[in-house]
Amino acid sequence: MRIVIAGGHGQIALRLERLLSAGGHEAVGLIRRPEQTEDLRAAGAEPVVLDLESASVEEVAEVLRGADAAVFAAGAGPDSGAARKETVDRAAAVLFADAAERAGVRRFVVVSSMGADADHPGDGVFDVYLRAKGAADDAVRSRTGLEWTILRPGMLTNDAGTGLVRLEASTGRGPVPRDDVAAVLAELVDSPGTAGLTLELVSGSTPVAVAVTDVAGN
Repeated sequence: MRIVIAGGHGQIALRLERLLSAGGHEAVGLIRRPEQTEDLRAAGAEPVVLDLESASVEEVAEVLRGADAAVFAAGAGPDSGAARKETVDRAAAVLFADAAERAGVRRFVVVSSMGADADHPGDGVFDVYLRAKGAADDAVRSRTGLEWTILRPGMLTNDAGTGLVRLEASTGRGPVPRDDVAAVLAELVDSPGTAGLTLELVSGSTPVAVAVTDVAGN
């Protein structure tokens, strides 16, 4: 499979690229800065320099043409202000979904956030972030041309992955290593049975492949 990943230099994306490459897939990572290219190559991915905050739908669609799946794993980052939550966490996700539809890429997986809600109250930057992610999720759900899955991890950690997770429509809050988020994403891109599902993810006791198969069968 050829899988295009938005936010290709992110912590989860780099882990995902390594897993996909090791599994014999072709990973393509979209990045904003040319100096990030070597990190992607080291992860086994093809780097493409393209800024989703300034690119057109057609420019993104051109990269996506011929792909089997697309993963939106971009984010403005914890040190960014409210304005970039809107331009990256919402607008870039919508742009990526529009481009996937235009390019004919049906399988579309989103890395969202637990608690994402377009109507989330509050004036803090994190509140703005949860509203932006919620609005992006709503926009993706409205795309009839996409077989979408939205993944909402709990509190992300850099602990070593265990390969054991809890993946359900509602899990309750909890931590999850980025390693395990990437492992779940690697399974989801090739699991069309999870299309149309919004799933929460925390650490648990079920092997990743079994957890994905279980939700795909529900």
